[in-house]
Amino acid sequence: MAVQDSARDRDRAAADDSGAPVGRRLVLAMLGLGAAGVVAGRWVQDALSAAASKDPTGLTSLLPGVEGFRYYSVVSSNPQVTPGRYRLTVGGLVDRPTTLTFADLQALPQTHLTKDFQCVTGWRVPGVHWSGVALPDLLDHVGAHSSAAAVLFTSLDGVYTESLTMDQAMRRDVLVATAMVGSTVSPEHGGPVRLYVAPMYGYKSCKWLGGIQVADHVVPGYWEQLGYDVDAWVGRSNGRNDAPVS
Repeated sequence: MAVQDSARDRDRAAADDSGAPVGRRLVLAMLGLGAAGVVAGRWVQDALSAAASKDPTGLTSLLPGVEGFRYYSVVSSNPQVTPGRYRLTVGGLVDRPTTLTFADLQALPQTHLTKDFQCVTGWRVPGVHWSGVALPDLLDHVGAHSSAAAVLFTSLDGVYTESLTMDQAMRRDVLVATAMVGSTVSPEHGGPVRLYVAPMYGYKSCKWLGGIQVADHVVPGYWEQLGYDVDAWVGRSNGRNDAPVS
């Protein structure tokens, strides 16, 4: 707890950081240190940003397809799953546990959003076009129990996890996204299917979404176990004052 408190103090002190680009090779180098070498919270953001500034081009950090997106991963390589091979397992406190293909997701009622993507390290991509299944519609499709309190998410990378309270999950601006900017979500952006939680910082938007479990309590996600806020509202958490995503 002392480590987390110290990290949070550093987090607050660095709240005006502009979020320098984080290069892919830097992230992968950090992964080699192992989980035991990772210190919680905003200090990680600052360390990554400072080291990444040594790359004068910034090209290693930029992703194709949408200007301004930067690469983050907690594993050494992206899951490479085509839409034809994609499967999403949905279970837990539901009436109809199921496995959905990419085509199944496309056959469900579709929701389209144009909203910003805000990273907790400071960068923001405005006006991104997202398409997919609103999470409330998916939960209704599988018959989520009214007694459930949370929704848990796992990534196809085998490591990353996230969660939302049921009230958060029932927002219409939380999307199981199958497309962004008019195309299937690319592997670099977390596709073919990723979570998009519009009003929260990007670490809540689980990439390479592989599993959804309806549960009776929230389980802190990967970064939250290292000190990030469990409730990641843009501008109201992690010591940042970014403009909300409305």
